[in-house]
Amino acid sequence: MKLRSLLFVPGDRPERMEKALGAGADALILDLEDSVAAGEKAEARRHVAEFLNRNPTAPLWVRINPLDTGECDRDLAAVLPAHPDGIVLPKAEGGASVAELARRLTAAGNATAQVLAIATETPAAVFQLGTYGGQRRLAGLTWGAEDLPAAIGAATSRAPDGSYTAPYEMVRALCLFGAAAAGVMPIETVYPAFRDLDGLAAYAARARRDGFMGMMAIHPAQVSVINAAFTPTAEEVAHARAVVDAFEANPQAGALSLDGRMIDRPHLVQAQRILAAAHER
Repeated sequence: MKLRSLLFVPGDRPERMEKALGAGADALILDLEDSVAAGEKAEARRHVAEFLNRNPTAPLWVRINPLDTGECDRDLAAVLPAHPDGIVLPKAEGGASVAELARRLTAAGNATAQVLAIATETPAAVFQLGTYGGQRRLAGLTWGAEDLPAAIGAATSRAPDGSYTAPYEMVRALCLFGAAAAGVMPIETVYPAFRDLDGLAAYAARARRDGFMGMMAIHPAQVSVINAAFTPTAEEVAHARAVVDAFEANPQAGALSLDGRMIDRPHLVQAQRILAAAHER
């Protein structure tokens, strides 16, 4: 599954959903949670269900409301008959949250929807980031820098220059490692300054450097920048292919020389990941 870019679209704005299909995102997230006012939830569910039914082959996910709200089951009842590719679970608190959502999906007769958990939105969630392993439906973990500071009474998650303060850098890192431990995709959070495409490019490049495999977007203009950041360059692919070829030619070797530099098994793992991201081999 390719999830370089996941574009949020408000569930109560059907005209934006139609436009978003042409943005080039690897998936759309039709939002029934934060972007929809309480009084508009029912109408948003109707719009989302209709859009899902009209676009059965498009890569469409739905962000539902949290599990402990009555809105959650109403969301699922409305959208599952239209078979979304996945469900984005807000305020997840560990593998038990994903297991409970999976139970509800199965009870509703859905056997295919995957789950992307937003795994850092409550203080309790931070202490559950190592518990996501073994969840069959789980496709990835992502994090957020807005709900958590509000939950603990922090003024902000960002320093004056826009960088994250130390507590939220820690949370970002724990989400990254939690996803790796669970064997699922780590997805970087949104970049709110949607007009700052240069800043976005630097942010997305840092995310890929650190090990994230994709990123969420809040505006169509962000999608092409994100896709470019998470697509290996021709030079990266050529080098990765050379590394893989070298080890295939010497399967018993623990370390080899390539272009005057030593390479070993960690380089092979990284090369295989690059080729997988480029859909080669």
